[in-house]
Amino acid sequence: MQRCVPASFRGSVLVRRGEETLLRVCQGMRDLPNRIPIDEQTRFPTASAGKAFVAAAVLQLVEQGRLMLDETPPGLPEGLAPGVTVRRLLNHTSGVPDYFDESVMDDYDALWVDFPNYKIRRNGDLFPLFAGKPMLYAPGERFQYNNTGYVLLAAAIEAVTGLPFDEHLRRAVFEPAGMSRTGYFELDRLPENCANAYIWDAARQEFYTNIFSVDAKGTGAGGAYTTVEDVSRFWSALFGGRLVGPEALKAMAGVQAREEGGDAYGFGLWLLQRRGRLLPAFTGCDPGVSFATVFSPEERLEITAVSNFGDDVWAVRDALLREIPAVRP
Repeated sequence: MQRCVPASFRGSVLVRRGEETLLRVCQGMRDLPNRIPIDEQTRFPTASAGKAFVAAAVLQLVEQGRLMLDETPPGLPEGLAPGVTVRRLLNHTSGVPDYFDESVMDDYDALWVDFPNYKIRRNGDLFPLFAGKPMLYAPGERFQYNNTGYVLLAAAIEAVTGLPFDEHLRRAVFEPAGMSRTGYFELDRLPENCANAYIWDAARQEFYTNIFSVDAKGTGAGGAYTTVEDVSRFWSALFGGRLVGPEALKAMAGVQAREEGGDAYGFGLWLLQRRGRLLPAFTGCDPGVSFATVFSPEERLEITAVSNFGDDVWAVRDALLREIPAVRP
């Protein structure tokens, strides 16, 4: 398994089957100029990985009757088409205008050329980037990965609970799961042992941090900081019934939509066709940030890889899935 993680990889990797740790890797620097190495407690930015946490919190509110899957949630800006429901926001079939449409854009920091990223500290701060724009398609027409959809879900959490969405996630998801080192932190107020994320400047032949390339604080679309151990705790709590009930988990980790020619999607989770099964997974990518985790419920096998230099965590994940012998139930 160690061969699956290149010596050049910078970040952290954890492989666990049940209670047994099969592989743990910490390589590289969380603070490059000061040569401070990554360790087991290092918190990494994870980009879109936070959508899984938002989905779990939304499904809790559905179980409590405070949100309805097939109704329009509160907190949405005016001008969206009828038919934008909680379900369609969760499974990326809503058609709402996407402030970062990954089908036509691949450079997240291009968003901040005319709109300073330091202003993005709440979900509502992103509304000017998409409010008033036309719908991408009629709600329910097709699947298209959509960052705005999860910003709107986080806004719905805030409207229903009266709390900032990250505070509600702390109480409803992170604390019950034992994820004590996970949270949404402002880039200019990071707590201890957070990894800086680095981007390569080919012209100047040096690295620079991504502080002007991403939101100053994460939103429903992503931006949580976490550790590989806390991700392990999330998988354990989710499939151990400590976050949502059996029906909600079945919906979250079941096929709700499918990317044309690609993988399936549940609620906040990708479903990867691997090892003869559909495996729940979530992932994230920002300038200088790459994150991937996958879980096999039948085998109780989990693989998580995260890099603060944007290294290819997906290749590491897939190499490990191929290397580890499958356990058939």
